[in-house]
Amino acid sequence: MGGGAMVSASMFEAKTQLSELVKRAQRGEKIVLTMGRNRIPVAEIVALKPAKERAFDLFPHPEFDIPADFDELPEAELKAWRGEGE
Repeated sequence: MGGGAMVSASMFEAKTQLSELVKRAQRGEKIVLTMGRNRIPVAEIVALKPAKERAFDLFPHPEFDIPADFDELPEAELKAWRGEGE
């Protein structure tokens, strides 16, 4: 993670300055949201990596084609799932 500074913001501040806080997170700053008079940390704003760097293909692709009607059930089976007609 980046070595940016840590910024603390109350929920009210986050509501009024969300765009700025997100930009700061994108620059590598750690943004911690707090609640209450004691400013208890409750959440963190974290920038995502650009889409090309994210791991979308976590599982290998199957070595076979999935039929176009794969998720279609016969009417009799649909009725059984609905509890109809027994």
